[in-house]
Amino acid sequence: MEAKRRRLGLSLLLVILTLPCLSYSAGDKTEDGAPAATRVMYIAVEDVVNPVSAEFIERSIEKAGESAMEAIVIALDTPGGLDTSMRSIVKAINGSSVPVIVYVSPSGARAASAGVFITMAAHVAAMAPGTNIGAAHPVGLGGKMDKAMVEKATNDAVAYIRSIAEEKGRNADWAEKAVRKSVSVTADEALRLGVIDLVSPDVKDLLERIDGRKVRGVWGERVLRTGGALLVMEEMGLRLKILSMIGNPNVAYILMLLGFYGLFFELTNPGSIFPGVVGGICLILAFYAFQTLPVNYAGLLLIILAIVLFLLEVKVTSYGALTIGGIISMIIGSIMLFESPGPFINLSIYLIVPAAVVTAVFFTVTVGLAVKAWRRKPVTGVEGLVGLEGVAHTDITNDKGMALVHGEYWNAFSDEPIARGEKVRVVSVSGLRIKVKKEG
Repeated sequence: MEAKRRRLGLSLLLVILTLPCLSYSAGDKTEDGAPAATRVMYIAVEDVVNPVSAEFIERSIEKAGESAMEAIVIALDTPGGLDTSMRSIVKAINGSSVPVIVYVSPSGARAASAGVFITMAAHVAAMAPGTNIGAAHPVGLGGKMDKAMVEKATNDAVAYIRSIAEEKGRNADWAEKAVRKSVSVTADEALRLGVIDLVSPDVKDLLERIDGRKVRGVWGERVLRTGGALLVMEEMGLRLKILSMIGNPNVAYILMLLGFYGLFFELTNPGSIFPGVVGGICLILAFYAFQTLPVNYAGLLLIILAIVLFLLEVKVTSYGALTIGGIISMIIGSIMLFESPGPFINLSIYLIVPAAVVTAVFFTVTVGLAVKAWRRKPVTGVEGLVGLEGVAHTDITNDKGMALVHGEYWNAFSDEPIARGEKVRVVSVSGLRIKVKKEG
C-alpha cells in the first residue's frame, strides 16, 4: 500500500514537472491557435512592375523570412513593366529564406512581359483558371531601339529567362519563344507545357495541393507544410501606396499641369507664396514619376509650346488662331508624352481633351484679366485724378489758382489763362497741385 502511494506521488510530480513544457509548446501559437510554423504570408500585386511594386515584394519577402513564415504567396496580375525592377524581384526570390509561391490570379489576370520572368523564378508557380502568361519580348521604354539594340536586348532576355527556367526545372524552350516570338498561353496550356507547376481555383486549394511538395532554394531542400495554413495578409504601407499612385501616368500628367498652374500664379502675383509652393511640389512629384515612365520629351516640349501659345493669345490679336494652335499642340503633346508599345503606360484620351480645354481657358481668361487690370486707368489715389473734368473755382494762371475736381478743391496751375467758371481737365499731378487745361 505504501509502495502504491509512492508511485502515485512520483506520477503527480512528473506531471507537475512537465506542465511548463506543455505550456511552452502550447504558447508557440498564434492568437487564433494556429501553429506559428504554418503561417503563410499573402500579398497581391496588381500593377505595372516598377520600383514601387519591386520594393513592396522585396520587403514582404524579407518580412516573411524574419517572421518565420512557412512560405509567401504573391498573387500576381501584371501587364509587365521595367526590366530593372523585374530583375530586382527575381534576385529577391532567388535569395529568399522562405519558399516563394507566385500565383497568377484571379481569373482574368495575366503575367505578361516582366511577369513571365517573375512567375518562372518562383519556387512554386501556379495559375488560376482563365488566366494567361507570355508575351515577354523586350521593348524600348522611353525611346525607340534600332535593330541592333533590339537584337541585343532580346538575346540578353533569352539568356536570362532560360537560366531561370533551367534552374527551376521549367520549360526553357517555351520561355525562349515567349521572349523571341511573344507567344502567350492559357493556364491549362502552361501546365501541359511545363511552364508552371499547377492550376488552382483559389489560394486555399493551392496551399492544400502543394502541402508535402519538395522545393529547393538557398536553404537547400525543404518540404512544404501548407495544409490548413493561416494566411497572413500583407498590404502596401501608406508611403508605397502614395508613390504607386503618383507613378500612374494620368496622375503624373495632372501633377505636371498643376505644377505649371502654380508657378504661373506665383510669377504673375509675386509674394502669394502658396501657389508657388504647391506648384513646385507638384512638379517635383511629376518629375519623380517621369523617372519610372517612358517619357517622350518631344511630347513634353509640345505641351510647353501650347502654354506659350495660350499666353501669347492675350497680347497678340490672332482672332483665336493661337488658342486653337495651343489646344492642338496640347492634345498631340499629351498623346506623345508617354511612349509605350502597350496600353498600360498611356494617357487616357478622356483626360487629355478636358485637360487641354481647361488649360486653354485657364491661361486665356486669367492672363486676359491680369492684362486688362494692368491697362485699366487707376480710379483711386492721386493717379486717379488724371483725365478727370472739373471747374475753375478762381482764375487760373501759370502759378496759382483753384479748381474743383471730383468734389474737392485743388491748387491748380495752367500753361494758359483760365477764367473762373470755365470747365477744365486734369493733365497731371505734382505733389498737392494739379496741372489743368481748358476743356474743349
